[in-house]
Amino acid sequence: LCCQCGVPIPPNPANMCVGCLRAQVDITEGIPKQGTVHFCKQCERYLQPPGTWIQCALESRELLALCLKKIKASLSKVRLIDAGFIWTEPHSKRLKLKLTVQKEVINGAVLQQVFVVEYIVQSQMCEDCHRIEAKDFWKAVVQVRQKTVHKKTFYYLEQLILKHRLHQNTLRIKEIHDGLDFYYSSKQHAQKMVDFLQCTVPSRSKSSQRLISHDIHSNVYNYKSTFSVEIVPICKDNVVCLSPKLAQSLGNISQICVCIRVTSTIHLIDPRTLQIAEIDGNTYWRHPFNSLFHPKQLEEFIIMDINRVHEKKKGAGAGARSNKHTLAEAWVRKTSELDTDHQYFCCTHLGHILNPGDLVMGFDLANCNLNDEFANKMNPQHIPDVVLIKKSYDRSKRQRRRNWKLKELERDREASDTDDERQYQDFLEDLEEDETIRKNVNIYRNADIPVESDTDDDGAPRISLAEMLEDLHISEDATGGEGAEMLT
Repeated sequence: LCCQCGVPIPPNPANMCVGCLRAQVDITEGIPKQGTVHFCKQCERYLQPPGTWIQCALESRELLALCLKKIKASLSKVRLIDAGFIWTEPHSKRLKLKLTVQKEVINGAVLQQVFVVEYIVQSQMCEDCHRIEAKDFWKAVVQVRQKTVHKKTFYYLEQLILKHRLHQNTLRIKEIHDGLDFYYSSKQHAQKMVDFLQCTVPSRSKSSQRLISHDIHSNVYNYKSTFSVEIVPICKDNVVCLSPKLAQSLGNISQICVCIRVTSTIHLIDPRTLQIAEIDGNTYWRHPFNSLFHPKQLEEFIIMDINRVHEKKKGAGAGARSNKHTLAEAWVRKTSELDTDHQYFCCTHLGHILNPGDLVMGFDLANCNLNDEFANKMNPQHIPDVVLIKKSYDRSKRQRRRNWKLKELERDREASDTDDERQYQDFLEDLEEDETIRKNVNIYRNADIPVESDTDDDGAPRISLAEMLEDLHISEDATGGEGAEMLT
C-alpha cells in the first residue's frame, strides 16, 4: 500500500504511488519555464550569446540547440531524455519546447516528467544591419573599370567570379556605365578580389584610403579603402594598331592585328601571316594602343572568291604561327554595294571556315578616317583594305536552339537597353565559337529547350551536351527539412 494514500501499488523503493511522489517532489524545480530569444528582422538571424548571429529555420535543429543552451545550466541537475518543438503560429513570436527529463528521487526511484518551456522572440537589430541602416555598411570598395563601348570582358569576368565563388563576401554589387563596384565589409576581402582580377584579366590597380574616425585614447583608426582596377580597353574582335617598337619586339608582327581573345593576356593574330602574339597587362601599359573601330562599325561582306594559302614564307625574326587558323586570300564585296562591281582584296585568318557565298563581318579600312597616332604614321601600302573578323550566321536561329544558359550576379542595375542585350548575345556567340574561353565558364543545361537534331544545321558552332552542367536545385532545408523529427 502507498504510505501516503493507501492505494495498492506495485512495490517501488519509495513505497509511494506516482501521484503522491509528484506531489512531494518536483524534478523540474529550478528549470525556467519561460525565456527570451533575440531575432533580427532585417537579416532573419538569431542571437547566440554573447555576440554571434546565426541563421536558423523555424523548428530546425540549430534553433533547438540555441534554445537548449539558454537553460543548459538548469538542466545539469536532471537527465534530458527528449526535446522537440510544439507547433506555434509562425507570426506569434512564441517558441514552445516540449522537454522530457528524468531524475533519481527518494530511495533511488527514478521519476520522469514532461514539461513545456516557452520562449518569447524579441526583435533586436544586429550590428551588420545597424551599419547598413546608417549607410556605413562597407569598409572597402573595388571599382572595376574598362573604357570601352562593349561589355564582353565584364560578361566573361562575371562568369569567372561565379565559378570561383568570389561574390560570396560582397555586401553589394553596383553596375554603372563604365564597369562594376564591389563593396566589402573588410579590406582583406577587397584585396583578395583585386589579386584575382590581376590574375584573370590584363589590368592595373591603385588604392587609397580615407579616415572616417579616430579614437585618440586607444589609438584605433577607422578607414574606408578604395581599390581602383582598370582593365585594358581592348575586347575580342577588335582591330588594333601597335606601335612600331612593340610590333618589332613581338617577332616583327604586323602593326595591324586582330584581337582573337582576352584572358589573362591579350591574344593577337596577324591576318596576313597568321603570326600570333600575347601581351600581358604590364607590357600594354608600357606601350599602350587603342582599338581602331567600335563593334557597331562592323560591316557585312560576301565572299566572292577565296583561295587558301598553304605555304607562306616567314620573315626575319618572325614569331609563332597559329595552328587553329588557315591563311587565305579572298575577294569580297559589301552586301550594301551588291549593285556595283566594287570588290576588295584581303588576306584573312578565317580560311578554315569561309567558302564562296558566305557572309562575313569585317571592318572597311579603305573608306574610313583612321584617327590613331600609329596608324596615321604607317605606310598606306601596309594598311589592308578590309579586315575580316568573323563569319556571320542567322542570329535568331542560333538563339532559338540555344539549349544552355549562364548564371548571373545579383547586382544593382542601371536601366538596361537593347544595346546591352545585343552585347550579351555577342558574348554568348563568342562562347560557342571559342573553346578556350568556354573552359573557364560554368555552362548549365537549359531543360526548357529540347535538344534538336543536326539535320537542319547551317554550320553555326554549338556547345555539346558533354560541356554542360546540370543546374542543381535544393528545395529542402539541409537539416532535414522544416518540421523534421528532432532529437538531441
